Amino acid sequence: MKKVLIGGIGNVLLGDDGVGPYVVRLLNSQYAFENGVELIDLGTPALDLIDQFSGKDAVILIDCIQSDDAGPGSVQLYRKDDLIRHRPQVRMDPHSPALVENLLSADLFGLSPRELLLVGIVGENYAPGCSLSPKVSATILEVFQEILRELDRVGVKYERREKAIDPEIWWSSDDHAQKSASPAIA
Repeated sequence: MKKVLIGGIGNVLLGDDGVGPYVVRLLNSQYAFENGVELIDLGTPALDLIDQFSGKDAVILIDCIQSDDAGPGSVQLYRKDDLIRHRPQVRMDPHSPALVENLLSADLFGLSPRELLLVGIVGENYAPGCSLSPKVSATILEVFQEILRELDRVGVKYERREKAIDPEIWWSSDDHAQKSASPAIA
């Protein structure tokens, strides 16, 4: 049995920054996964993220990112090597998830997952509030497809639920993305 983490990173109270937790909860409501797969809302982790990596065969992280090269709602994929190529930066705010620091520490201690994929969604709105922008909401289907493609690649089984369960997205008063994504997810 493979041990896999699908983790959503972000602050659900800062607009698009909450897309990671949102996607993880919506994905869990639509799909059932084989034993050994954990779907977790990681919030805005610090160096404790290494504990989540420990003993995992594969890790898939979903997070809102900033990009000078792509517009809001664009989906960018990063492998572990792509991420650790960049030196750790000083954390200037509570959003920064210290991802590179965690990856480097996990490697140092022999705890690094064999496979790691970061699915980054370029955000548009980070103002206080619990709703995703329309451009970010529109990418949820594409993000699901990338996650499922990665699960196929690492040999993890999943199946679509006959009837979706409540995603328990407690922070969102605007369920626009949930309603627009649910019927289209295949």
